Amino acid sequence: MSESRLAPGWAALKASGRTALIPYLTAGYPTPATSAAALRSAAEVADVLEVGVPFSDPLADGPTIQRSSFEALRHGMTLAGTLDLIARSELTPPVVIFSYLNPILQYGVERFLRAAEELRIGGLILTDLPAGGDPELESAVQQSGIDLIRLVAPTTRADRLRHVLAGAQGFVYLVARLGVTGARSALDFDLGESVQRVRQATSLPVAVGFGISTPEQARTVGRMADGVVVGSALVDILGRDGVAGARRFLGSLREARDLRDR
Repeated sequence: MSESRLAPGWAALKASGRTALIPYLTAGYPTPATSAAALRSAAEVADVLEVGVPFSDPLADGPTIQRSSFEALRHGMTLAGTLDLIARSELTPPVVIFSYLNPILQYGVERFLRAAEELRIGGLILTDLPAGGDPELESAVQQSGIDLIRLVAPTTRADRLRHVLAGAQGFVYLVARLGVTGARSALDFDLGESVQRVRQATSLPVAVGFGISTPEQARTVGRMADGVVVGSALVDILGRDGVAGARRFLGSLREARDLRDR
């Protein structure tokens, strides 16, 4: 098993008392060219960068990410195209690929892992693969140089949580609330309790996503967790206001993250 490419960044953040800013962008949205520019711009402020592989049946995603996926697919974006986009963008922060299982199976698991290794991808999140759902595939990822990052829901029982996190790598992605992705005006009132439950089950960093859409929410989450993931709100702003608008939004989140203890 190779050393985690994500671990050094988390260690540096912990040493400096900072929370990770983790933007999510759908590969190929709103167009392949604009997507590349958006990724490079986001990389300037991100500690970890999530790149979503567009999929035709994104059941875990809300309207914004679904729309971005369909638009990216309309422009011909694929998993192969996503890997090429990442390569051409020459991104500095570690990249985590966010995908459904089907595109990787269609591409070929071994072929994907080889390509991801060559690109020095830091991690992989498979939204529709529960822990233990495909032991052979999970083991292949865990034994590669790519961290298998687990999604955890706030309702996950303690016994199930220990099972899910037994093979987790990189960091734990805690879903801030139930339901599909999407920006929300308020956070789950017992989010802090959920974060503590995960911390008791693992020594990995805990990042919170699903629904974070304002600097105030980012600051609040930053006081509880090790990382703040922002997706739908960022994708929505990118589609509406372009790369410059997305960059301003991420700048406001980074400032909120840096000011979280003040």
